[in-house]
Order: sequence, then structure tokens, then C-alpha cells
Amino acid sequence: MKLITNGIKGTEDILPGESYKWQFVEDIMRKQALAYGFKEIRTPVFEHTELFNRSVGDTTDVVQKEMYTFTTKGGESVTLRPEGTAGAARAMLEHGVYNDGYPIKAYYLTSCYRYEKPQKGRQREFHQFGMEVYGAPSCLADAEVICAAHSIFERLGVNDLSLELNSIGCEKCRPNYHKALREYFESKKDQLCETCLSRLDRNPMRILDCKSPVCSEIAAHAPTVLNYICEDCQAHFEGVKDCLAAAGIRYQVNPHIVRGLDYYTRTVFEFVSNDIGAQGTVCGGGRYDGLIEELGGTHTPSLGFGMGIERLLLLLESRKIEIPAPPVCDLYVIGIGDEAKRRAFTIIEGVRNASLIAEGDIVGRSIKAQMKYADKIKAKFTMVIGDNELAEGSAKLRNMETGTETIVPLNDGFFEHFFAAYVENDQSGLLQQLEEMKG
Repeated sequence: MKLITNGIKGTEDILPGESYKWQFVEDIMRKQALAYGFKEIRTPVFEHTELFNRSVGDTTDVVQKEMYTFTTKGGESVTLRPEGTAGAARAMLEHGVYNDGYPIKAYYLTSCYRYEKPQKGRQREFHQFGMEVYGAPSCLADAEVICAAHSIFERLGVNDLSLELNSIGCEKCRPNYHKALREYFESKKDQLCETCLSRLDRNPMRILDCKSPVCSEIAAHAPTVLNYICEDCQAHFEGVKDCLAAAGIRYQVNPHIVRGLDYYTRTVFEFVSNDIGAQGTVCGGGRYDGLIEELGGTHTPSLGFGMGIERLLLLLESRKIEIPAPPVCDLYVIGIGDEAKRRAFTIIEGVRNASLIAEGDIVGRSIKAQMKYADKIKAKFTMVIGDNELAEGSAKLRNMETGTETIVPLNDGFFEHFFAAYVENDQSGLLQQLEEMKG
């Protein structure tokens, strides 16, 4: 039978057999965010187009080439979010979150959309984890955000990523750098692509981010921004480096990092891997002190990062870092006959209410097929209930690993006996789980 349609190019389905990997990574991200005092923010998947034009920058590849923009039935231009920062900043302003006092710390796990050539580690629908800080001008904030990203990699067992740092200056010193870039690229303009030619007068820094091999080669020899930053930016950058050194985090200064979005100022950074091909940047971020002002708020020093989940999973796979397998069925109960099936159903629900995994047949399998299925899903215990078991008021609880059987009552005493057998065989830390439930 032919399918009506397939998934859209540049999107991927996360199937039940793979989703546990995502959940494991996301759980670590959430826990580390909480450890650093961040709370979750969730924003709509689409925003008014002008939000991204103003924040991301209308000379960036994202705005010029990659955004999914469409007109609504009401005539509004809206865009699927290409990144998470702009929406978070808009929400913070719109709802007056700043009234709660600074710093504001928010994290998100979200999907983003960019129309670009799908390849390994880069899809048109992709997923990001991000952390955002508002109202924090100190270099300590930069170092804290970088340390937060570093801590996630550490928890996942990825210990040898390259942390690359740069400072791209502020509104005071950047005009001098722009002047130097224009002078340099003017002498090469006959070799630049059309897109870069359009950027030469408006925003020459964007040429440094061009993906064209010819433009990239020219940009590699362009003046470096660190030679043009002011004393304040230099002092801030030195402070970030000192804090990272004090925390024992190794880094290298890469004067060619500019990041692909216009809102960045001062500190920019990337965590880079050589194990996943051309798309080696797993995490990128920095400071964007002018973003809130650009969106209509007062001057609010801000910073953050985005971490690509697809790329991170590719990295874990390339490093052969094992993600713990998802929990398996704790008890599979087979009922023979209508009354026995009802009793099995009651027992299964009781076990589930104790936050364990219990299953029974819901598709009409034979007894033999149910036993095969219980073995397939790696059920830890099985139990068969039929007329004899109902008459005797008890059944045999079978440990599928050891083959041992225990007689358990089918009344309210079942749960006590089942949990005792469960703990005796040290199945997945039940005691700790029960204690957490009591807490």
C-alpha cells in the first residue's frame, strides 16, 4: 500500500525506540540549568517577522536566505522561529519579567526552523537547548554561562571539546573595525559573492561568516577584531578568561569567531568537535547587550547560548558514549478467562500506581504468544492468573532472569509480596524510588 505522503525533507521523526536518548540528554540539560538557577521559558513556534529582522539582523544568512516566512489570512507576516533568543527576549519584555529583579535566568528546549540544505548534523527542523541571562553586565556572567554549557558536556562524558573564545567589541569600538574591514574587502570586491557585496557597506562583519569558499578564504586574511576593541571590552574579555582559568576550563582565543547573528557584542564563544564533520560547532553563544534595547526596552546587558541537540547526539554516537537503556517492564500479567483478566487488570493498575511499569495483553494474543511478548519486552517478572489461581487466591510470580517462582496472594497482600520479591532481586533501585515517592 502506497503512503499518502512521506515526511518533509529536512525533518526527522524521533521514533519510540530512539526517544529515550533525547530524554536522557534533555534531563541532564534541565538538571544543570536548575543547578545554575535557571527556570524554563516556553515561547510560540512563530513570531511576527519583524522580531527576527530586528534582532537577528537583516544582513544575516538566517534572515536573507533561511527563514520560513508566510502571510496569515489576516495579512500579517509571521516566521517560524529560526533560533530561541529573540522569542525569549520578546516574552521577557512583553510580560515585564524584569520587574522581578535582575538577573533573569531562563532556559528553553525548543524546535527551530531554517530553510537550508539538509546534511549530517543540520536539518531544516532542528532542536536547541538554550540558556539566557538578562541584566548581568559582569564578566562573571559570561564565565558562568560558559561553565553551565561546559557542565552539560562533562555530565554527558564529552570531555575534550575545544572551547573557542573571542570578543567582537561594542557599539563604541566596532565602527573602527567596520572601517578597517571595508577598506580590506574593497580591495577584494571583484572576488566577493553578490551577497557579500551587498553587505560591504551595511555590515562588513557578515562577510566573515560567509559560507562561500572564495569569500571564506578572503575573510581568513581580514583584519582581526581583537586589534580594534576598546579598553572596556578588552578588560571585560580578560576578566572572562581569568574566571575560566580559575574554574579550570581550558580555552583558546579564536579571533575569527563572529557568530552568525547580528545581536552579539563583546564575548562570543563556541564549543567545537572534530568528530562530526563540517557541522562541528555543538554549542555557540555570547553576549548581546543591545538586544533588549533594539526590541524596544531599556539598555539591558544580556547573554546566553544555544546548543544543538541533534549535533550533540551525533557527537555521543561518534564517541561511542553509551546512553542508559530505557526502563523495561517490571511485571507482565497474563489473565486466562474474563474474571481472571479483570483481576489481572486491577493488579496491573496497582503496580502502575506505585510508579512501576506493568503490562497485560490488549491485542488478543494467545497465552503462548503473550509469554513470547513478555520475553521480547524483557519483563522482569511474569504472572499467570487462571481459574485455579482465582480459586486458590494465589498465583506464581516468576523472576524471568533467575527462573525462581514465588507464591503471592491475589488480594491486597499481593503488592507487599511483589515489592518484597522486587527488592530482594535488586530490581532498578525500587527502595530509593519508593523513598522519593514518600518525599
